[in-house]
Amino acid sequence: MSVFASLHEAQAFLEHNPDIEMFELFILDNNGVSRGKLLHRDELLAVYQSGRPLPSTILGLTINGDDVENSGLVWDVGDIDCRAYPISGSLQRMPWRLIPTAAVQVSMHPTEGLPATVADPRHLLAKVIQGLNADGYYPVMAAELEFYLLDQKPDRNGRPQPARDADGSRPRSTQVYGLRELEQIEPFLADLYSACKVQGIPARTAISEYAPGQVEITLEHRADALQAMDEAVRYKRLVKGVAHRHGMTACFMAKPFDDLAGTGMHMHVSLADAQGHNLFASDTADGTPLLRQAVGGMLGTLLDSLLMFCPNANSYRRFQTNSYAPLAATWGVDNRTVSLRIPGGPANSRHIEHRICGADANPYLAAAAILAGIHRGIREQCDPGPAVQGNGYAQATALLPTDWLTTLRAMEASTWAQEAFGREFLGVFLAVKRAEYRQFMGEVGEQDWRWYLNQA
Repeated sequence: MSVFASLHEAQAFLEHNPDIEMFELFILDNNGVSRGKLLHRDELLAVYQSGRPLPSTILGLTINGDDVENSGLVWDVGDIDCRAYPISGSLQRMPWRLIPTAAVQVSMHPTEGLPATVADPRHLLAKVIQGLNADGYYPVMAAELEFYLLDQKPDRNGRPQPARDADGSRPRSTQVYGLRELEQIEPFLADLYSACKVQGIPARTAISEYAPGQVEITLEHRADALQAMDEAVRYKRLVKGVAHRHGMTACFMAKPFDDLAGTGMHMHVSLADAQGHNLFASDTADGTPLLRQAVGGMLGTLLDSLLMFCPNANSYRRFQTNSYAPLAATWGVDNRTVSLRIPGGPANSRHIEHRICGADANPYLAAAAILAGIHRGIREQCDPGPAVQGNGYAQATALLPTDWLTTLRAMEASTWAQEAFGREFLGVFLAVKRAEYRQFMGEVGEQDWRWYLNQA
């Protein structure tokens, strides 16, 4: 578990940033939604000295911000205040804001934050990492996030549409890896990279992805997996903020268009020893026996943890053949048609690319599920079976579920998930997902009218 930030960190920030007027205090809930408060400058030091009270319900809300009564965080505890404290290194300027503003991320205190502490997704990831550390394994991770840049105004049919390029035209063709496409969003990219630099976020390669208006920017690997996911969380907020400043919407929805590519969050992971040596490093393309055990563990726990990789009803629309999205529990070497890919490269760079998550997944929960699966694979010396050669889509047999309810029930029934994530955490997480499922299925919308209005 990372240590909470010191008072000195806040004092130094105030001294070096005398123009900052407001502070956005936020915590990430289980849906990956940032929730919190906007504070005045003179309120900041007290947060570092004695924490900030937040209602217990803040970590048990649906994606629409509704209370979930049977989460155990509402009436049962009287919506009690729980104290959250700042995460070290999270106090950063938000250069895209009109009012000089900085953000500070908080997490629930292990004891003062109860009962909400058990539902804090960052705590869950820290717990899983500690379990690996105790056995001498130190996860190295990075997130690779895709997103769409959309116009803030819908098209004439009320549907989302790609944002206009710098020349005023609207992108219509795929143009994957197109350089002109990146040049056309250069004003946005310039401000994005500048903001990343200010916040210390290691944004690297930008790619025009497999749909008009779709972009991917990679983040650098971090030897501290918790730090890597902290940066992924802040990066998503930063992308959305800069896009809004440019009159666009940055969309991390898994499948915003039925006829275009979905958006994924590829997670890169390896394990190091205490001295930082890559335990997956090997001159052979499929890595060390430890790497293959890690793959076996992830494949063996995939169904039990899929809800953390694909948390929403829309997430499952992304699973389509020949779409560069996964379809089955498969692995391969330098093969983008499988779920778990071992990229090529020098021996010391050997790692696993986990390609299952949608961009809508909570980075903390996705990383926790990946690492818990790896830990199981190592402990039980799981065999992943042969690597897929060639077209993994054509060879897929047992396909991943393509509906929300199946994965919700799989996690509910999983003894492994209860052991890996804890009954208390799953109690809140599954209560939220059940409530969202009921709400989603209870809403009559445009597709219902189009299909059934004149047919029933």
